[in-house]
Amino acid sequence: MAREYDTILQELYDLVQERAKTPEPGSYTNYLLDKGLDKILNKLGVQAIEVAIAAKNGRKSDIVYESADLVYHLIVLLAASNIPLQDLISELRERRTFSENNQV
Repeated sequence: MAREYDTILQELYDLVQERAKTPEPGSYTNYLLDKGLDKILNKLGVQAIEVAIAAKNGRKSDIVYESADLVYHLIVLLAASNIPLQDLISELRERRTFSENNQV
C-alpha cells in the first residue's frame, strides 16, 4: 500500500519536471517555475498557513484540500531545486526505520 503513495507523488514530480522541460501555455506549474524560488517559497508558506487554519477550523475536507496544495508546492520546490523525489522518500523511510528500531 505504501508504494501507491510513492507512485502518485512520483507522477506529480515527473509532471513538474516535464513542464520545466516543455512549458505549456497557461500552466500554473510553469508560472511558478518561471517566477522562481521566491514565488515557490511564498506559495509554500501560504499553503502551510492555510493547512494550519483548516486544522484550527476542524474541517477535515479543507485540511485534505489544503494539504494537497501544500504537497504540490513542496514537489515544485524539490523539482526546482533539482532534488529527486526519491531523496525525500528515502529520508522518510530512513526516519521510519530509525523510529521502529529505537522504540522504548
